[in-house]
Amino acid sequence: MKLKSGLSYHVNIALALSVIPLLTVLLWPEKARALETRTSGTAGITEEEALKRGERIYREGILPSGKPLTAFVQGDIPVSGKTFACVSCHLRSGMGSFEGGVVTPPTNGATLFRPPKMFYKGLEVKSLPTRRPAYTDASLAAALRFGIDPSGRIMSEIMPRYQMQDKDMELLIFYLKVLSANFSPGLSDSTFHLATVVAEDVEAEYRNAMLGPLEDYVRRRNNAAARRASYPPPGSSEATDVSSMRLSLSVWLLKGPPGTWRSQLEEYHRKEPVFALVGGMTKKEWRPIHMFSEENRIPCILPVADFPVISETDWYTLYFSKGFYQEGEGAALYLNTIEEALKDKAIVQIVRESPEGRALSAGFEETWEGMGHGKPVTVALPQGEALTGGLLQKVADRENPFALIIWDNSEAAPAIGSMLDWKNRPGMIIVSSGYLGKGMWALKDEVRDFTYITYPFRLPESEERYTGIVKSSLGIDKDPGDTTAISKKAYSIIRVLNDALLGINGQYYRDNLLDAIDMGRGSAGMGTVVQDETYPLYERFSFGPGQRYSSKGCYIVTLSKGPKPQLIKKSDWVIH
Repeated sequence: MKLKSGLSYHVNIALALSVIPLLTVLLWPEKARALETRTSGTAGITEEEALKRGERIYREGILPSGKPLTAFVQGDIPVSGKTFACVSCHLRSGMGSFEGGVVTPPTNGATLFRPPKMFYKGLEVKSLPTRRPAYTDASLAAALRFGIDPSGRIMSEIMPRYQMQDKDMELLIFYLKVLSANFSPGLSDSTFHLATVVAEDVEAEYRNAMLGPLEDYVRRRNNAAARRASYPPPGSSEATDVSSMRLSLSVWLLKGPPGTWRSQLEEYHRKEPVFALVGGMTKKEWRPIHMFSEENRIPCILPVADFPVISETDWYTLYFSKGFYQEGEGAALYLNTIEEALKDKAIVQIVRESPEGRALSAGFEETWEGMGHGKPVTVALPQGEALTGGLLQKVADRENPFALIIWDNSEAAPAIGSMLDWKNRPGMIIVSSGYLGKGMWALKDEVRDFTYITYPFRLPESEERYTGIVKSSLGIDKDPGDTTAISKKAYSIIRVLNDALLGINGQYYRDNLLDAIDMGRGSAGMGTVVQDETYPLYERFSFGPGQRYSSKGCYIVTLSKGPKPQLIKKSDWVIH
């Protein structure tokens, strides 16, 4: 026999020797029971701590020792760390995936420890010769280590063979037993209980622009579910037919300062547990609701929030974008493409001390410094202090910047207009369309050539058709006016939610709802939950595994001259 390498030789010997205890397990049941006794339990620690450690192995590929999980794939290729952690293929919910032609089966507690159920046209097939027995602790450990299932079949070489000590294997198996073992809270009487969170600071017209379409969607869907219940399709299985499930939608109104919101949310949820939060709106930071969702493991789908939590690790809230932070991010990415901006001249930002100003500044600074540049010069502009041309000139004379970034509201437009006669005018002014608002259109013709604007939406000429589509879909019979953007977001919330509910395939776990969105499981099968070109407002709108911001970019534009200015694209869609 020709060996491929010394490593291959040692791996093959190790696998051959490992078959001996495996055969003992398969041929002598009493030995299997003894091994199962050793691998059960929680390794002498509390169940809470055991679950925490097992979860970290499953999700992060990190052992309790702090070392990365190690494994072999394709027979003899060593791998380690998060890339080959269980969650990478079996997903957060443990419900498995289908990607690149590879089917990854479920590994959740409700599936592993009983023979798998197979359905054909909604009816269970019980006589398939290839059905495996239910896993036990011992046979599951053997599968994880050696890639052999309880019926003795060899698993695909794509499945890693994990190198784990018994105590670590115990923790992982203990976690798998509770992973998606029971349907999540928020289900009763064939009904998904949902809620939307709205703060009292939101004006009625904006609140209604979101709530009206959501409530209408719930009514229409429930009417359709009632019709299906009256005339079920032949051979349908109630347990897997999500289209027959009803929805209820509660409005959780938050009052008072954000510091009191958490206790209000907990009380709402105590009285009525929900399967997920959908939409929602506040003019303040979303953080209290975000942390409530994160700590209670409740999905929150597309809240209307200008100040989302910026995190690369949190899981339970899916946002439209990073809000104002994303505009700052886009400005930094654009400046990084300009050769003159990368020379020794200073980059200066003037930041209004406000939530908008702080978010814009944070997005710019963190992105700019993350690309290896020095910290920009930052000038704070207190609330109540007017931004004047004199202040701008003073800063420009002192710093001689290449770019002067002004994170301020509509009152900044007159100050920018005063730069026309400056001898040392910066080569570029950057402002935010979101913060400058309607003041953007008040910029003087003479400053429009060198005033660059962050614009995190689809350009108007390609967005026009969506207003009619949204009005028709939502049954809006008049111009939404200032609430147009809210109506378009409500349209997207409904589409993502509807496809996600269909994509969970009767497996009613909260994490599976999010996995369905991440993996693109929808009404027409795989890859249909989010399609960039069919969603309004944003040039690119998509999710993927672990992605929590659907829109990930920004245009940089200037204004044309004249009384009816148009946006002039100065960059492609700058993606963070």
